[in-house]
Amino acid sequence: MAGGLVGLLDDVAALAKLAAASVDDVGVAAVKASAKSAGVIIDDAAVTPAYVQGLAANRELPIIKRIATGSIKNKLLFILPVVLILSEFAPDAINIILMFGGAFLCYEGAHKIIHWLQGHEDKDHGAPAALQGPEAEAKTIAGAVRTDFILSAEIMVISSKALLDQDGSGDTGIVQQGFTLAAIAILITVVVYGAVALIVKMDDIGLAMTRRDDEASKKTGAALVAAMPGLLKWLTIIGTAAMLWVGGHILLAGTHGSPINWDGIYGPVHDFEDWLAGSPFLGGLFGWLGNTIASAILGFIVGAIIVFAIAAIKGNKHGDDHGDETHAEADAH
Repeated sequence: MAGGLVGLLDDVAALAKLAAASVDDVGVAAVKASAKSAGVIIDDAAVTPAYVQGLAANRELPIIKRIATGSIKNKLLFILPVVLILSEFAPDAINIILMFGGAFLCYEGAHKIIHWLQGHEDKDHGAPAALQGPEAEAKTIAGAVRTDFILSAEIMVISSKALLDQDGSGDTGIVQQGFTLAAIAILITVVVYGAVALIVKMDDIGLAMTRRDDEASKKTGAALVAAMPGLLKWLTIIGTAAMLWVGGHILLAGTHGSPINWDGIYGPVHDFEDWLAGSPFLGGLFGWLGNTIASAILGFIVGAIIVFAIAAIKGNKHGDDHGDETHAEADAH
């Protein structure tokens, strides 16, 4: 009896060690895979503050909390099951979906730059923030959650692809992949919306500091308040650059991987990266910068093509509509 109890305790201890190791593996894999989607995370953090600009200060954090809750639901309830099924039964589909998402990011980034060059204001993410009341808040939150769904899908697919690349042997089961992706979803949501909360409350924190008695706090608070508009502007610039970089890199790596397996663009860029990386001084940094710049240029080219293609299609449609109206007027006369 005692021997059986000891054996049972040994089995429990072994299972506990295995579970601990699995948790550790999940944590390490989650951090590594999350790093792959850094550009989209930056864009997510850059986009969201626009949705709460102009709203009452006491409603900013509750709205961010509701958007974050919607983001978690997007990732865990809708995106995660689809990604797991595809990674298990159609891994090549992950790459194809990823490339469509990359093309979308390229379009978004190029669209912002082209509109800026044309002197137009970017109204893509303009929220009804000037309005007040439950209806305005619901509309703001719904718009933010829709945008988050696209970015969250991209983050989860990138992370899934990174996990597949890490696990070249295919030994990782679907359950561990699920836990790892769930950990990534929670980690990224906390990081992104924690940062967003700090950003949108920075001016309030600064204002509170200006009311303190000591001079150092007043100066620091005034600096925080003054820096807020510039910070939001730089976040937009960084988010746009991140979209082009990430989108271009997804397309670059996607053409190299299955099922396309074409090195027409990837090969020269990879050779250029290797050449820069061969520098005796900060070779790794130069190599990374070379790949990043090449990816951003590719992203802008692809995005600009999509922008002008969509504009041409819309122009033709409007032209056809105008022609129909002209014919209708002529028939009436």
